[in-house]
Amino acid sequence: MLLLAIDTSTPAVSVALCRDGVALATETVVDARRHNELLAVSIEAVLDRAGVTPRQVDAVAAGVGPGPYTGLRVGLMTARALAHALGIPAYGICSLDVLARAAARAIDGEFVVATDARRKEVYWASYAGGERISGPSVDKPAEVPYAGPLVGEGGVLYPEAFPGARPPLHPDPVDLAAIVEEYVAAGRETLPLEPLYLRKPDAAPPGARKRALG
Repeated sequence: MLLLAIDTSTPAVSVALCRDGVALATETVVDARRHNELLAVSIEAVLDRAGVTPRQVDAVAAGVGPGPYTGLRVGLMTARALAHALGIPAYGICSLDVLARAAARAIDGEFVVATDARRKEVYWASYAGGERISGPSVDKPAEVPYAGPLVGEGGVLYPEAFPGARPPLHPDPVDLAAIVEEYVAAGRETLPLEPLYLRKPDAAPPGARKRALG
């Protein structure tokens, strides 16, 4: 399976083209304000480096968050549009699970993954052996039940709450592709390409805030 994997759930815009667990090309750019601009360019660059046309892609996968509304929406809308235009399957995976896959290669036992949720909060989930055992949730850093290793950008942003935090900071699209391939091979269901929101998005229709206040 030639799989195009995308994640925009964090400040990183990450794309990988993988075949049978092997990365043919990858691209990651960290810029929280330019997801929409960078994603199309990154996809084109990855396909070009691999010498692949869009019509040769067999499936598309995307991290579904949790993540900030605007960036996450860019990745999922792009993945859905590609799947529809090319007539190929689309698969969604919790972005925290993607981070956990990388962490499990270096950490024995339980650990926590935490990413930036803005509003001085983090998205988090806890894992054992790479399998999620609680979450995903959104909380203030001090409210996260943290008693061991932690990975993800949340640890960097709030070191007072998460001492000893370690990389990776952002989901690796190669790990995303590997998880999808394992799910497909095992006949397990993935998630739909819908944002995994844990609270209402910051954006509101015009007039909504005025009506709510009035």
